[in-house]
Amino acid sequence: MSDLVSNELDVLAALLPLQHMAKHGSGMAVIELGCGNARLVREMLELGLARSVVGLEVDERQHTKNLASPMGGLTFRQASATAVPYPDGLFDLALMLKSLHHIPLHGMGQALDEVARVLKPGGWFYVSEPVYDGALNSIVKLFNDEGMVRMAAQLALDEALDRHDSPWKALQEQHFDMPARYASCADFEQRMLYPTFADHRVDDAVLQAVRAAYARHAAPDGSARFTRPMHVRLLQKRG
Repeated sequence: MSDLVSNELDVLAALLPLQHMAKHGSGMAVIELGCGNARLVREMLELGLARSVVGLEVDERQHTKNLASPMGGLTFRQASATAVPYPDGLFDLALMLKSLHHIPLHGMGQALDEVARVLKPGGWFYVSEPVYDGALNSIVKLFNDEGMVRMAAQLALDEALDRHDSPWKALQEQHFDMPARYASCADFEQRMLYPTFADHRVDDAVLQAVRAAYARHAAPDGSARFTRPMHVRLLQKRG
């Protein structure tokens, strides 16, 4: 059985010497690709575990929200992981948190090359991807079946590592579960069926199927708790 982890920063901090570097005044320059609301990197800055962070986000609505919540040391750019608007060798750590599988299939390899380009030699690449399994996934796949793209994300990482000229070496892999709670079916629908970054084209038949599936896991007050299995791979740029 996998460990239950409520804050992924705990996993990251266990794999990398964040505390040591912060203690000795050499906090990391970090880039998160597909940063969403940038919750984890904001916490890194608050705790002094990073000296600066760049958050890239392609979704215009989320990027606008991010700009409305500025924070010292945190810079937001609306850009894709396939064309990172920064020079070579600038960052100590790159993060992709549930974002690699959102990149179009033909662009995954290019995105990994871009990450390698902007990392310093010896820099780390932390990739966290949801596993295609579990009760929550069985509901989500009714309207957004990500089986193929999640598999493609792992294959892209394998191919990047297996290249004869690969810039990467694999350091560690880890599996864990993250809790997911929804206050009601309406809360689930708002957060999962109608995100700002995608149109799942939910018709009435799909909506009714989702509601029925959610109801099977709901408590009397309408809330539901799930665990989302996760797979982390930590790579390092050669050099």
